[in-house]
Amino acid sequence: MADMGSTVPRRQLGRALRQLRNEAQVTLDGAAEALECSRQKIWRIEYGLSAVRSVEVRAMCELYGATAELTAALMALASQTRAKGWWHAYGEVIPEWFELYVGLEAAASRLRFYKDNLIPGILQSRDYALSVFRQDRPELAPEEHLPAVEARIVRQGLLTRRLPVAPNLDVVLSEAVLLRVVHDPAVMVTQLRHLLRVSHLPNVTIRVVPLAAGLHQGAVGGSFIVLDFPPGKRITPEPSVVYCESWTGALYLDQPGELAAYEKSWASLESLALDEEQSRRLIGKIIMEVHHG
Repeated sequence: MADMGSTVPRRQLGRALRQLRNEAQVTLDGAAEALECSRQKIWRIEYGLSAVRSVEVRAMCELYGATAELTAALMALASQTRAKGWWHAYGEVIPEWFELYVGLEAAASRLRFYKDNLIPGILQSRDYALSVFRQDRPELAPEEHLPAVEARIVRQGLLTRRLPVAPNLDVVLSEAVLLRVVHDPAVMVTQLRHLLRVSHLPNVTIRVVPLAAGLHQGAVGGSFIVLDFPPGKRITPEPSVVYCESWTGALYLDQPGELAAYEKSWASLESLALDEEQSRRLIGKIIMEVHHG
């Protein structure tokens, strides 16, 4: 799980190139024409969606008037954009739009989840995950869901990895998530017991917003994840990212106004959530009700 792949280097390089292009007052179309490539290619490079060769970076830096020192640094960074993370071994099991998230998650120092529909994948038990994938992709044969479940279990290894240091995981769940029985009561009891075990890891907190809290910002805005990254000796610091997933894709939000809105929502959720011990007691109570229900 220590292999983070190329996601963060691609994003860092893309931001630096975008900043250089804007400072040089070169449009996307102008850059594409000068570099004899498509506008889409420049855009994908700038937003960290494509690997890029050092020779392409050098051409961009020359066009934008970058210093020799910065050009050399960005060309060195380009060599890191072609590395593959562990998730590439799972091929089509992980959709292309989710690969970016998995790479960011592997590089984050703190992950903050708010979920109002399902247990987050990072905390799902094997049978719960299998039930979710069967619902999500009913057209596949039962055995075809197993690689996706295995990829999810491998991904969970980041919570207990040694190097780099495992991220802090702060999870706020709506009580509705705990009450929604997935597949059958036995699967749900196993899942809730798994939550209790993981909640005792030193880098994990799991808190529950009770239904009695009523209508709140999280209920209106829906599920989201905030990823924070460690400071380091980088050309550009990696900003926090808000990830919001939909049926067919995802949004990655990193503008100051967007981050501020989600920080406000997170603060509101924390103020409404039960503390860790109260949350464990509630989970234990629901286990008893489901088990004997």
